[in-house]
Amino acid sequence: MEQLDRPRVVVSVTMSVDGRITLGRSRLLMDADASKVWQSLAPASAQVLDKARSAQLDSLYQPEAILEGSGSLVADSAGPLTGLPTEFDYPADLLYSDFLPEEVVERPGHAKWFTVVDSRGRVTWEDEDHGEWDVLVLVARATPAAYLAHLRTRRICYLVAGDERVELAAALGRMRDLLGVGCVLSTAGGGLNGALLRAGLVDEIQLLVLPAVIGGLGTPTVFDGPELGDHELPTRLELLSSHTEADGMLWLRYKVVR
Repeated sequence: MEQLDRPRVVVSVTMSVDGRITLGRSRLLMDADASKVWQSLAPASAQVLDKARSAQLDSLYQPEAILEGSGSLVADSAGPLTGLPTEFDYPADLLYSDFLPEEVVERPGHAKWFTVVDSRGRVTWEDEDHGEWDVLVLVARATPAAYLAHLRTRRICYLVAGDERVELAAALGRMRDLLGVGCVLSTAGGGLNGALLRAGLVDEIQLLVLPAVIGGLGTPTVFDGPELGDHELPTRLELLSSHTEADGMLWLRYKVVR
């Protein structure tokens, strides 16, 4: 297996035949109505294949983290959290250093990280029983100080990587070095997946393909983000495996060719 200075990154998503991962720019799957329509597109074998994909990934890589963008949890129009205290006891140099409290990192039962890129400080975290999962937020030095203070007060872990926005390669490297993360599954939207792709950080792609076409200019796809530059080449893939179901579902596994 290739030796990396960061965790292995596997993009693992479900899409339509035309590569869409939701119904429209403003119809994200966090909305109940959109989620219901999306689920109606999945034939009987979809759930079986999803479980098989998860089992294969666990067997191959034992991923310790799921990666999402804040856009998977809040609407595009949402800005930084409001109503947070503007006075706090944390000095700036402390706020803009990594926060990994031992009682979370070493918590009995902890096994994996639910990791969210949120440089703007947009996600509200609700109290819940995490089970084997704990939250890890990836932030930047431009993230509002009030939001970082809020995370510390809530005892939510975060890593600081980048200035104006999260520098993904650095963040992944810190996840490996500080937390021992060897594999990350990106189940994110097209913006974050596209950024990972352009940065050369994707190692494998696992796709479940629904027998449906959605269309629509601007509908989010598996990989969005900037177009290729004049001298940039598309990312080449090697097919590792394919599986076809009689009801039209496909399961495709690709390796990124370096």
